[in-house]
Amino acid sequence: MAMKFPRMAPNSLFAVLLRSPWWISFAVAAAVVALTQALVPVPYRTLASLGAFPFVVIGCIALSRQWRQPSAAQSRARLEAAASMSWPEFEAALREGYARQGWQVQAARGAADLAIEKGGQRMLVSARRWKAARQGADVLEALDKAVREQEAQHGILVTLGELSPQAQRFATANGIDVLRQERLAALLPKS
Repeated sequence: MAMKFPRMAPNSLFAVLLRSPWWISFAVAAAVVALTQALVPVPYRTLASLGAFPFVVIGCIALSRQWRQPSAAQSRARLEAAASMSWPEFEAALREGYARQGWQVQAARGAADLAIEKGGQRMLVSARRWKAARQGADVLEALDKAVREQEAQHGILVTLGELSPQAQRFATANGIDVLRQERLAALLPKS
């Protein structure tokens, strides 16, 4: 049985650094080393400098994540291309993106458009209204109902638009992942 670690608090220093550009973590590590070299007595400087190690690790993790992500210009181009796609083209792009990440992709029924499975985890994806400028809670309620009926672990709503405040609260309260902006661009194939 695999050991499960608790989730990192979303506003902790390390979580913020993981979401920030990778070089910021390395700059923090360099600052920690510089401060320890300036303020700590000579016999303890090397040991005190090891306090920078967690920032180097976070920087490496952020670098590896960001290395695979599209640039801002590429993200914009992919999202613009998605906005001009027909439903069959967009569905094919989603299928390709999830398959690239190792998911088994199947058609779903009801409020879900796709069912994805990997490692014993099953998730339902609702994407048919991806072009809507604003998503309401009704779409999320239907997806949540489908998740429960089809015994999936999670639901994913794919959208280019915004969520209404009620929809955002519903998604947060019911564990529905909203895939948009950079995360959606990373999933879509290169345009």
